[in-house]
Amino acid sequence: MPSRTYVSVSDRIQRAVRSVAGKLLLWTSLIVFAVFSVVPMLWLILAPSKTQTELIDLDPLAFGSFAGYVNSWNNLMVFQDGRIITWVFNSIWYTTIIVIIACGSALLAGYALAATRLPFRKPLLIVTLVAMIVPPVAFVLPLFVQISSLGLYNSPWAIILTGSFYPFGVFLAYIYFSTTIPHELYDAARIDGAGEWGTFFRIAMPLSTGLLGMLGFFAFTANWVNFFLPYVMVNTGELLTLPVGLGILFSSTPALNPGVGANSSPIRGPEIALAGLMVAIPILLVFLASARLIVRGVLSGSVKS
Repeated sequence: MPSRTYVSVSDRIQRAVRSVAGKLLLWTSLIVFAVFSVVPMLWLILAPSKTQTELIDLDPLAFGSFAGYVNSWNNLMVFQDGRIITWVFNSIWYTTIIVIIACGSALLAGYALAATRLPFRKPLLIVTLVAMIVPPVAFVLPLFVQISSLGLYNSPWAIILTGSFYPFGVFLAYIYFSTTIPHELYDAARIDGAGEWGTFFRIAMPLSTGLLGMLGFFAFTANWVNFFLPYVMVNTGELLTLPVGLGILFSSTPALNPGVGANSSPIRGPEIALAGLMVAIPILLVFLASARLIVRGVLSGSVKS
């Protein structure tokens, strides 16, 4: 009897030690995440409230003044008479059209590969996988040649069509339609005479809201911050996206290139931080708006009845 009590106490001690070790590991991970993610984001939010001198002298997480945000914005507007507004508008409507085209084509292609008797289905799936694995930069030259041959170079459609190339979305939709929705539903709809289009719009689409949330979020994120493709496809300032325009702005001011226009340009550290917020905040808003759909899509198929 005493030996059993001794073993029981020993087990409790071991479980307590493991619990403490697990909590310690958890809190350590959270602290590391905060240091490398949350703290830089807080700095980015607070930096535009300061002047360049305050940005250097004050504590990194100190707050300057609300007037600092207004001053930083006014300084950004000095560049080419407020060209940054045009870049923001361009990024919004380019990305909106790209997301619509990319998600629509990915849904249709994924459904066709997963739920229909498409000719050459396996070769097409292999091509999709290869296109997904190959680094996007490898497609820049072929896409540039194709866009130039179509006469679309230096036009909005050069950015929109190349940005709509979405092999990852096609593969994600293929996995979703293959594993999450029972194929018996497709067969039942066809037996009832729905046809492929009817099956897609009446069965597949209503059950794919989670997938649509994931496709939309990933497509938006990739294209909102995309720099290289828009940089190659257009060369007119009025057609640039926000990331490309900001790159040109910073390279021609002392913000990231000391000595260039140091006496005339007001673009400094606070203006860089404010521009960074302009790029980051839309991604955060889209994530918050689609978070429930993203979680639904991630968990789809995890529980089977």
